[in-house]
Amino acid sequence: MSDTTSTSRAGNTPAGAREFHDLDHYVAFPRLAGLTMSPDGERLVTTVSTLDAKGTGYTTALWEVDPHGEREARRLTRGSAAESGPTFSAAGDLWFTSVRGDESGSADDAKSAALWRLPADGGEAEVVNRRPGGVSSVLCADDADVVLAAAPLLPGAADEDQHAALQTGRAEREVQAILHTGYPVRHWDHDLGPARPHLFAVAGEETPDDAVPTTVQPRRRRLRALTADLGAHYGDETFLSPDGTRALIAVTVPEPAADQRTGLAVVDVATGARRMLADDPASTYSPGPIGPDGRTAVVTVTRRPVPERALRPVLHLLDLETGTLTPLVDESSSEAELWFTPADWLPDGSAVIALADRDGRGPVFRLDVADGTATVLTDDEATWSEAVVSPDGAHVYGVRASYSFPNEVARLDLADGTVTRLENPVRRPELPGRLTEVETTAEDSARVRAWLALPEPDAEDAPSSPAPLLLWIHGGPLNSWNAWSWRWNPWLLVARGYAVLLPDPALSTGYGQEFIQRGWNAWGEKPYTDLLAITDAAEARDDVDASRTAAMGGSFGGYMANWVAGHTDRFDAIVTHASLWALDQFGPTTDMSPFWRRQIDATMEAEHSPHRFVSEITTPMLVIHGDKDYRVPIGEGLRLWYELLEQSGLPADADGNTVHRFLYFPQENHWVLTPHHAKLWYQVVIAFLAEHVLGETPELPTTLGLTPPAE
Repeated sequence: MSDTTSTSRAGNTPAGAREFHDLDHYVAFPRLAGLTMSPDGERLVTTVSTLDAKGTGYTTALWEVDPHGEREARRLTRGSAAESGPTFSAAGDLWFTSVRGDESGSADDAKSAALWRLPADGGEAEVVNRRPGGVSSVLCADDADVVLAAAPLLPGAADEDQHAALQTGRAEREVQAILHTGYPVRHWDHDLGPARPHLFAVAGEETPDDAVPTTVQPRRRRLRALTADLGAHYGDETFLSPDGTRALIAVTVPEPAADQRTGLAVVDVATGARRMLADDPASTYSPGPIGPDGRTAVVTVTRRPVPERALRPVLHLLDLETGTLTPLVDESSSEAELWFTPADWLPDGSAVIALADRDGRGPVFRLDVADGTATVLTDDEATWSEAVVSPDGAHVYGVRASYSFPNEVARLDLADGTVTRLENPVRRPELPGRLTEVETTAEDSARVRAWLALPEPDAEDAPSSPAPLLLWIHGGPLNSWNAWSWRWNPWLLVARGYAVLLPDPALSTGYGQEFIQRGWNAWGEKPYTDLLAITDAAEARDDVDASRTAAMGGSFGGYMANWVAGHTDRFDAIVTHASLWALDQFGPTTDMSPFWRRQIDATMEAEHSPHRFVSEITTPMLVIHGDKDYRVPIGEGLRLWYELLEQSGLPADADGNTVHRFLYFPQENHWVLTPHHAKLWYQVVIAFLAEHVLGETPELPTTLGLTPPAE
């Protein structure tokens, strides 16, 4: 077993970084996401979320970033409600959705997102379409005055007028009931139906009522449905050709036993005529960008999983005329097994810019169409989540992050590979520690690696060195700890003196298909032993205290935390968030049952379900769950909590007291997103760890109502 450690990665790390020592500052720190570029390449627009006036939510505004890196970022919108999904039209207008009201909209209308346009000439933003049920997103053609929108449509409506009447009737009578005829019925944290997503063309301007001055009611545009006949089978994924004549969409194909797959269809934007291009029961398809020729798209073809074999997504070129599919990446390439996501085309159509997890990072790749060569374009330790190519093909602009900094807009020079951080609307936070890497070799000789975030020796509020260790297990499970997370941020614990280990065990992406297969349908085997092996490697360091340790995880990471609790007593405390507990219960109650049924068989349910080992649990556990979590339903948390008290090695005493704790959020979902609840989440976790790892008396937040208010 080996331990290889790289040099420190975070150079700007003062011990007094207040964003991580003070949770109020942390939840108030602005968060950047998304990127769009104007047709001439002279404007970049992103979104920045900031704390609202009440401190109980976030509001999002649009900001412009100078692609040349010379001018400071400037704010474009100042509405009091969230604005999202900005995209430029061929004319240079900026389209977006927003829930803010205007003079012509009612209070009820303002609850749903409307379609807005900010003119290229710098005029005021105006509403283009406001409808009951709102508008979800907007998509513009690169070279033509064609705009598409996604919006919900009630099944009983043949047009927008009927939809408005039905939607208004339900709202006025406060009807929330939904009658389902198929599956699924929920997704993540919201109920599906009765309205379903559909694709619309945004029609030309309408003449407003002569009695209403145009200064009060701008000219509105109607939406023309393109997918209404698909019912619930529009897949809500769309890419538009540069000339705006056709759209490539995902189509859900129902199957027996409540299963479904996804195919691809092309839609004529002018007529709504639709033609299926790709559909195979052995695969599922995801649409991607259409190339400059308007004829070829890059799409993802994913081999459907079965318990014996993991899924595998592979990029293909799709001929929109013939439906012919051709693999894009040469199978002999060393990068062929990476899970690429297509981002954009080069202007001459010679290559596709793509992103992928790779060895704990997420570089930008160039995928050449002619020979399938995959070339890594960035060699830093960042993970890129957005990438758009400039009109001249000289640069890629994107959003990147790492564990040293959150999302920021950067420019990649395709000639020499230089990456430049542009003038962003959000500064980088100052870190309270340093970042390094740890590696080890598993029993089957597989390489297992992790990030390790460490406190500075003189860190404020830090326990004495060496640092107690927190093992943080990622969710997914097809995922990687390779970028900044506001929900699971190691620096908040580093600021309190902990070393935080962020490993990528078996099933993690970015290490090849075999690394995923090692843990497939056997979560309690290689993923578990990989976690223990990398923990051993971290504990062997002089700056880590092996006598004070804890394990934490959420979602699949929560499953692993539960599995760890039932199979070892080496940790002093375990935190399990939104976790899978009883696999036979989880399978049919999650919002995506067919997906999990395809990879978890009866043998795994019987042999790898954490609930079977509850009597072996002798470690104090903090259970956290949100009631609006439909991916891992609340029944998992409720059953885990009851069985801990009933059957664990640390059961409730005669008075009903226990060392275990259950933090329950009635209105939160899988992630706990509202800022005041996220703050409370960290406060309770920090207090629980302080009690069981550091031996301190915990200080619980007064907002729980369990302690007297502060004087």
